[in-house]
Amino acid sequence: MSPDALARLHAACFTTPRPWSAAEFADLLASRFCFLLTEPGGFLLGRVIADEAELLTLAVDPAQRRQGIGARLLTRFAEASEARGATSAFLEVAEDNAAARALYGAGGWASAGRRRGYYHGPAGDAVDALILTLSLAPPAI
Repeated sequence: MSPDALARLHAACFTTPRPWSAAEFADLLASRFCFLLTEPGGFLLGRVIADEAELLTLAVDPAQRRQGIGARLLTRFAEASEARGATSAFLEVAEDNAAARALYGAGGWASAGRRRGYYHGPAGDAVDALILTLSLAPPAI
């Protein structure tokens, strides 16, 4: 997917946090640490630095949700992160995003903390971010 296509889908999925621009996606994709996973109707952008993976964003077309796209992307994220040497992963999710929290919970992600007022909604209201973590398989020796 091109940065423009990523930005369009991201804008269809998010108001909190704010949607990312094509330029922001292009900058992230240019990093040697970042990787993009796609499925028809969705994508996930992650990065691995040292032995830690970060799920930067996951977007699934609202018209195609609840069809397993997000779950497949999460499984692929864990596999891709492990292959890059990560032993743990983390993400931030808006506290008021119940659907995403349910998806991550079903995928084995656990609460590790909170960032108070991390996001701002379209009306400027502060929304806490929940920090979730996932243990990944240790690298094979």
